[in-house]
Amino acid sequence: MPDFSLEATCWSRGLKTVAGIDEAGRGPLAGPVSAAAVILPSGFTCVGLDDSKRLSEKRRESIFEILTADPDVRWSLAFAEPDEIDSINILRATHAAMARAALGLGTRIDHCLIDGLAVPGFPMPHDGVVKGDGKSLSIAAASVIAKVARDRRMRKHALEFPHYGFDRHKGYGTKAHLEALRRHGPCPIHRRSFQPVSQLELWSGPDDTECA
Repeated sequence: MPDFSLEATCWSRGLKTVAGIDEAGRGPLAGPVSAAAVILPSGFTCVGLDDSKRLSEKRRESIFEILTADPDVRWSLAFAEPDEIDSINILRATHAAMARAALGLGTRIDHCLIDGLAVPGFPMPHDGVVKGDGKSLSIAAASVIAKVARDRRMRKHALEFPHYGFDRHKGYGTKAHLEALRRHGPCPIHRRSFQPVSQLELWSGPDDTECA
């Protein structure tokens, strides 16, 4: 279970403001990648807070509301949209979203704990923490905010593009999603640089309304 041990190590070095950063949505064929940055107060507790992948959707939503309603929790959210992902690749787009999330906190950050490997060129001092969402409470909080925010975006996209079932699979390459892609072609939020989307003819012409 995540705790404050990594944050406490930073605090012991005089790094008072420590942000946890995580992303959601690197793997899907459609939609943005989201990144969240979170600063938790040292005495913060939230029963059940964990890596978002270990939580049910209902529990994630509940924890999201707790985190975002707490005035002592500072948090920021950023997205990299599909066109940015296609332009610079998913890894760089993820790093860009993480940087925007950190900068969006609007306060001096002494150190960041980033889930995964260290990020080249990141604008703030940081450590990469492999599987950090299961080790650091701040990263776990960021994982929940990033995941819930992205899922909500995909549910909205499901209303815009009803043929694809984005509310169910959130853009991941499920059997139903792949079948919808074969039938209807890509829609505007599909990542053209991802296979098998890149292998399909881009949706264009008089039948564009099929995606709407």
